[in-house]
Amino acid sequence: MALGSGIYVAHSVAFRSELQWMAPDHIGSSTSSRQRDLVFIVNPLGANGRTGKEWRKLVPYLRSRLGKDCNICESITSGPCHAIDITREAIREGADAVIAVGGDGTLHEVVNGFFWAGKPVVSQVKESTRSTALGLIPLGTGSDFARTFGWKNDPYEAIERVARGVITGENCDHHYFINVADIHLSAKAGFYASRYKRFGNLCYIIGALQAFIGHQNRHLRIRFNDGPWETFPEVTALCIGNAKYFGGGMKITPNADPFSRNLEVVILQNFKWYDFVLKLHRLYSGTHLSVKNVSDRSVLSIEVEDISGKGGIYIQSDGEHLGFLPKKISVLPAAIEMIL
Repeated sequence: MALGSGIYVAHSVAFRSELQWMAPDHIGSSTSSRQRDLVFIVNPLGANGRTGKEWRKLVPYLRSRLGKDCNICESITSGPCHAIDITREAIREGADAVIAVGGDGTLHEVVNGFFWAGKPVVSQVKESTRSTALGLIPLGTGSDFARTFGWKNDPYEAIERVARGVITGENCDHHYFINVADIHLSAKAGFYASRYKRFGNLCYIIGALQAFIGHQNRHLRIRFNDGPWETFPEVTALCIGNAKYFGGGMKITPNADPFSRNLEVVILQNFKWYDFVLKLHRLYSGTHLSVKNVSDRSVLSIEVEDISGKGGIYIQSDGEHLGFLPKKISVLPAAIEMIL
């Protein structure tokens, strides 16, 4: 993860009906009528252990539904960032698709596995002529990315979809997100919420309450699309969306569209705790853009700095803590093909 100033790269994904296989010993096949090679990456601890339990129930149906046409192998993550390594290995060995099984955190890691040192990971199998697709079976706590497409937390429906079918730090590391990146209060709330995931969606409320303690709005310097710097006083939260939802169903960037090749930026200024209480329903319904002290715009890139120089302004993407300002965030259009 990049903790210094850097570039977050969001992906406006293109979709195709491609499947990937996970074989017990290796990945890849060269016959013209070969089975598709599918890798399912499972976070067994997701949703307080529910993901692992639901996955075990799902496997027999998965194999019966896809087994004739696909080589299927599951890979269980053992800890943070393990899904990144699994994804990179699968792509290099010629997988047709990598499918994240879990919530936004698991999907976030899998997306980062599509890249290495700022460049897309590519297959090392000579016979491979296709890029690896990305798939999702939403079984996590939030599954906010799935909401953008109207997908339910229904694994059987997700299997049918399968069947049919950057942040640079000072040390030049790269990081990528696919859903929403956010700064200041909401990112701090997400940081605290991660400690309470055993309570399900209640963790977001607990995290928000904890984040409000000692919170102060901050003046930020922002520039869009490498243009002139602008000053935004008393910023409470700033959200950059490739998709629409975060925080367990909050439609924070309602105009974001992963197909658009742009990011939607929503800035909340001079909000007090009671503003969130009174306007929470509008944040969840996506009707908050007309509220006083809320602004939005569509951008290709955004750079954000803390004017005060005090530091400590949190940033997260896809619900994962990524450090503090300053940061630059830009879109990487059509970087990943996804199963729709």
